Amino acid sequence: MLPASALEHDGALSALDCGFTAIAVALSFAWPRLNGRFVSGVESALGKLARRKALVVLSIGVSALLLRIAILALFPVPLPFLPDDFSFLLAGDTFAHGRLTNPTPAMWTHFETIQVSMQPTYTSMYFPGLGLILAAGKVAFGHPWCGILIVVALMCSAICWMLQGWLPPGWALLGGVLAILRLGLFSTWINMYSGAGPLLALGGALVLGSVPRLMRTSKLRYGAWMGLGAAILVLTRPWEGMLLCVPVAILLSRWSMKKNRGRPFETLKLASLPVAMAVTALGWLAYYDYRAYGHPLTLPYTVNRATYAMVPYFIWQPLRPAPAYRHREMRDFYEWEKGDYLRAHSWKSFVPSTTYKGWYVLQFFAAYTLLPPLIMLPRVLRDRRLRFLMVGTCVLAAAGLSMVYLIPHYVAPFAGAFYAIGLQGMRHLRCWKPEGRPVGATLVRATVMLCFLLAGVRLLSGPLHLSVSEWPLKQSGLMWYGPDHWGVERSQVQSYLDHLPGKQLAIVRYARHREPLNQWVYNGADIDGSKVVWAGELDPDSDRELLRYYSDRRAWLIEPDETPARVSPYPIPKALAVARR
Repeated sequence: MLPASALEHDGALSALDCGFTAIAVALSFAWPRLNGRFVSGVESALGKLARRKALVVLSIGVSALLLRIAILALFPVPLPFLPDDFSFLLAGDTFAHGRLTNPTPAMWTHFETIQVSMQPTYTSMYFPGLGLILAAGKVAFGHPWCGILIVVALMCSAICWMLQGWLPPGWALLGGVLAILRLGLFSTWINMYSGAGPLLALGGALVLGSVPRLMRTSKLRYGAWMGLGAAILVLTRPWEGMLLCVPVAILLSRWSMKKNRGRPFETLKLASLPVAMAVTALGWLAYYDYRAYGHPLTLPYTVNRATYAMVPYFIWQPLRPAPAYRHREMRDFYEWEKGDYLRAHSWKSFVPSTTYKGWYVLQFFAAYTLLPPLIMLPRVLRDRRLRFLMVGTCVLAAAGLSMVYLIPHYVAPFAGAFYAIGLQGMRHLRCWKPEGRPVGATLVRATVMLCFLLAGVRLLSGPLHLSVSEWPLKQSGLMWYGPDHWGVERSQVQSYLDHLPGKQLAIVRYARHREPLNQWVYNGADIDGSKVVWAGELDPDSDRELLRYYSDRRAWLIEPDETPARVSPYPIPKALAVARR
């Protein structure tokens, strides 16, 4: 179930995407030789460039970086919005302070909020991979988003490099360009701080791109790239990483034993580097878990979900009893989570809800524009070239059936595989000539041009007054998400308090009926040392204790559900006011 604001509209761009795709299909059948000579010349020139593989990989990454920087005037640095954004930013701030976790703050019950653990230490509930990237961006460039920007550029390069191992060079170049247009400029992966999608896609592309190269040359550097990719997956989302790495390990083990029969040391030599790097990442993760949660085998998610959540991650697990929540808005959020779980346990809703999850992921990677090549999927299934990628995707799909939630970044390690399958479909579609007419080739060209056209339309959506869903988890928001969202108002309040003299205490009072994901109580790693401390209002006794503890701060009442959000001096009890004097 999506909140009401998510259901208001799905965005004009989504409608244009669907409409333009239908027009492209119709034109391909009506005029199959439209602009054939001109486009053929462009394709020939790009084909020559594509054979310079290293240059292409570098150019894709640099282009992704420079293009996103170039549109900063229209699409500025995004603001944190979802609870996940603030949770990952807490992790980044913690690492940037030179520590793995933070001690539980004295007034921690007022700081409880979604996706943040307060016990046994104060930390993000997520795996540390993305937090390390955000910390690197903050330390090296002054802003955590710079880390995401660089990872997105590396992701586009890695997807292109991965495709070069599985497809001809020209199609790999096209895949890199599509990665920029579909993922690197406007999607939630570049315009949010949560999800770790680009980091997971980078790790997955390094693993999958190393597979055919190792099988052709057995060079150690490809083992190093594979090990780096596996380490990224371990530190970011190890469950989905395992779904990718286990089939890869089985494939390479069978191939190596067949090739190196009677030479076991050759097999060990090939496996030593990637295994060593993955084990090192697991060891560091165990140390992180020990410092953050008190035990090396207590994984992130575990403590936070056991403390606050009722819904498990897998459909075979039972619902947990509701804990005693101190904050009504947290109870509302975890009650809201139950919708997907209950639908997964109903025979009437299981099939439609599962179908919707699959469509949801497909829309992120393909939208409507890249759907036509999928009509060639039966032919792709018969290809030996991509058989392993198809098997891996089937393993992912089977695992997805067991999961309560399915969000695009969950399947991000397979992003390169998805585009390889789609591009192979394009290759078959290009050769499709019903009644001898080059309909397929024209449709492939129209599909590529449409991707450029829609990117241009999104860039000018403001001047053109085109609506874009402000809700990033709505289908149109997945691909076309931008910086206009709820985070603006909280940022304005934060900026106002930052510019006041002295230290400030922002006490948040929520309305009874509200969006469950629109939370405002989030803080950095050093709460007591912050210019502004955000706290949730509790009962009168606890609130008096909070005011007494922060007696050196000016207290404000923040009411985010008013229109606009209301900021007013907090009503301090008389006895406490006298004591402050």
